[in-house]
Amino acid sequence: MPITVGQDNAKARKTLSVNGKSISYYSIPAATEAGFGDFSKLPAALKVVLENMLRFEDGGFSVSTDDIKAFAEWGANGGKNPREIAYRPARVLMQDFTGVPAVVDLAAMRDGIVGLKGSAAKINPLVPVDLVIDHSVMIDEFGNPRAFQMNVDREYERNMERYQFLKWGQNAFNNFRVVPPGTGICHQVNLEYLAQTVWTDVDQNGKEVAYPDTLVGTDSHTTMVNGAAVLGWGVGGIEAEAAMLGQPISMLIPEVIGFELTGQMVEGTTGTDLVLKVVEMLRAKGVVGKFVEFYGEGLDRLPLADRATIANMAPEYGATCGFFPIDDETLRYLRNTGRDEDRIALVEAYAKENGFWRGADYAPVYTDTLSLDMSSIVPAISGPKRPQDYVPLTNAKAAFRQEMEETFKRPMGKEVAVKGEDYTMESGKVVIASITSCTNTSNPYVMIGAGLVARKAAALGLDRKPWVKTSLAPGSQVVSAYLEAAGLQEDLDKVGFNLVGYGCTTCIGNSGPIQQEISEAIAEGDLVATSVLSGNRNFEGRISPDVRANYLASPPLVVAYALAGTMDIDLATDVIAQDKDGNDVYLKDIWPSTQEVADLVASTVTREAFQSKYADVFKGDEKWQAVETTDAETYDWPASSTYIQNPPYFQGMAHEPGTISNIENAKVLAVLGDMVTTDHISPAGSFATTTPAGQYLLERQVQPREFNSYGSRRGNHEIMMRGTFANIRIKNEMLDGVEGGYTKGPDGEQTSIYDASMAHQANGTPLVVFGGEQYGAGSSRDWAAKGTALLGVKAVIAESFERIHRSNLVGMGVIPFEFTAGDTRKSLGLTGEETVSISGLDTIQPLQEVPCSITFADGSVKEITLKCRIDTAPEIEYIEHGGVLHYVLRNLAKS
Repeated sequence: MPITVGQDNAKARKTLSVNGKSISYYSIPAATEAGFGDFSKLPAALKVVLENMLRFEDGGFSVSTDDIKAFAEWGANGGKNPREIAYRPARVLMQDFTGVPAVVDLAAMRDGIVGLKGSAAKINPLVPVDLVIDHSVMIDEFGNPRAFQMNVDREYERNMERYQFLKWGQNAFNNFRVVPPGTGICHQVNLEYLAQTVWTDVDQNGKEVAYPDTLVGTDSHTTMVNGAAVLGWGVGGIEAEAAMLGQPISMLIPEVIGFELTGQMVEGTTGTDLVLKVVEMLRAKGVVGKFVEFYGEGLDRLPLADRATIANMAPEYGATCGFFPIDDETLRYLRNTGRDEDRIALVEAYAKENGFWRGADYAPVYTDTLSLDMSSIVPAISGPKRPQDYVPLTNAKAAFRQEMEETFKRPMGKEVAVKGEDYTMESGKVVIASITSCTNTSNPYVMIGAGLVARKAAALGLDRKPWVKTSLAPGSQVVSAYLEAAGLQEDLDKVGFNLVGYGCTTCIGNSGPIQQEISEAIAEGDLVATSVLSGNRNFEGRISPDVRANYLASPPLVVAYALAGTMDIDLATDVIAQDKDGNDVYLKDIWPSTQEVADLVASTVTREAFQSKYADVFKGDEKWQAVETTDAETYDWPASSTYIQNPPYFQGMAHEPGTISNIENAKVLAVLGDMVTTDHISPAGSFATTTPAGQYLLERQVQPREFNSYGSRRGNHEIMMRGTFANIRIKNEMLDGVEGGYTKGPDGEQTSIYDASMAHQANGTPLVVFGGEQYGAGSSRDWAAKGTALLGVKAVIAESFERIHRSNLVGMGVIPFEFTAGDTRKSLGLTGEETVSISGLDTIQPLQEVPCSITFADGSVKEITLKCRIDTAPEIEYIEHGGVLHYVLRNLAKS
């Protein structure tokens, strides 16, 4: 369907001629000439948002002249003007873990609007939506030529119900496409194929319009595409659904931190080493809720693949996005990845004409800046629990031993025999080494580097250690094309890095089981087993239930650690192994030169490979084509399905919204610490038979082998409620020294958080959760908020919130609050035995402070002030309606 834009803003609408063809666009220089203000010094990232305001002004889209002028004031005020604006991204990107529940919600909304006497056909995406199935492949098989096909077969066996449902959605909804399993990771497919940098469409008057390519995605690493100057960031599925149904994203004009890159990378370092340093620096700086834009002469020598690596990890450094402006390298990448030549010409002409081009004179105003000389970068890893825990490779052994003493409080050197094997297990041994994740598999420099390490190692007779589970899961089929063209896949196979699938695997907990005897030895000795992966996340309990210490590293280092088999080594200087003749082998003996890597990239990463692999991207293989589904307008919910169930959100909805009620005499469900991630709140990986989710499946005759993962079952609210706060490493401070999803029930006895919440709800008791700093860090998963809401939690009170989770809580009708005046859960002495009341909510305004009364177990009362993190006026309406989707549904029913 045509895009709708402001019809009367003739002052800014101009025409551009490219290759003999005329196309309309909204001109920022023209807006300056028309008196809107001086925008010449705005960062390119912010100009993208400004263009959005120009394009939708005067079209009935809640965009005013003052909104546009506010961007000029932003520059005049030194990069600050937190005005609330209504932003409309051009498209939406999803993956299947977050996409399935989003489609479930859309299907439920069709039922809901029928219940409100409306038409089901009104529930349709109004902007293009692409869903890439990439999160469902599990590494059951590895280290052999059969691994890929066997994992694909098991994927379809496990997920057929989900795939039938997604195929139904593809048929039922307009503007909705599904990229089948086995194609690649959504962010890499987006970067290599879907993204255009400058988008075009026909407006309501039949005129073609060019505008910046923008998107939101239901995965936090949507930011990766900012490396190609496409402004995008992660949102929860709730917010994405609202956006695709025509609801603008309410946001404050962000601050933009300028990150200057100078110098160039030195021999022996990789883009991964660079991004791990960037993550450390920006976390220390504090950029939550801000844009980061990279600039400086160093960009002249930074390939787009490295830029995408940095942009990808914006969630890890806390920013909304990490943006790179359009320049010659952007055009080179678009050409090399097979984009149409007319599109590339348009990108260049549009960027230069409209002030988006990074030339030698590019010198915008930033809110604040910091700088990094890339020649100072050294090989590094990050771990064992957070991406920002940066460790130079030369200090890896000492750092691990310090973690053993201070964090894990376990001795080194304890050995446990492994049944049936001629080796022992001890703390520090690497049991998982995985080349995985969009972060690095999109970067041919590090992937070919890994292949060359494998080639040199295999030539010396080296192999992975027998206790290491190795895997290679590229982000797209193009990676396999150039690895095979270079002859490197054969070398990777020789050291155990066989292809296991195309998609997110180890980085989201789909690492599959390790050898049972190894698992038993780890448990017997209470050992700290380790993993090394080329991903972006290493949070507790995420990678494998058998692994406590997880380290992020470049793909070449992942191979090297698989050869060494332990983290208790200074990989940079110590002996890795002996060759076939018994000689010592060091890292320098198998490490490729920068020139070796560059030469192979130049000869094997070709435009033709991208065009060939993406020619039939939506077609899929024979298995996908054989998936059967229906053409019904509404979904026929299968009562016996343990994967897809009709959620309760929209059942029995009234036509009119309610009011926001004060919270009275709420009990505490959990008291949590700092950096509680969305993995802690809603884990994605496997779960045991003893958990509430496992018990639910056993009661329905589902065998443990078929449990799959929490992530794959996000279409069933019954399982996801039971999985909320169920991470095996979460620590509820209401209990002493207990790990896992436990709390105290109404009777004061220890029980699961799910069972306690159900008991409280049966008593009609509202619940609150207390937290520390950076509550909700990590993934964009909406189930961290959905599960919280369905457990009966009315408020989350924390020291600070990460951006996406705060928004998701509001989107589900749960109110986030922040402590004020230096109060914390610790300073208040909270134990979870308290009763909490919060008033002033019936007249709440954005970011208002409200009184909170805490009654302690001994009857004493403490009055404190909380800051309500309902940040904008539309968010107040969302809470009044019970959530953003309820708001949208009622409005659609009325229209």
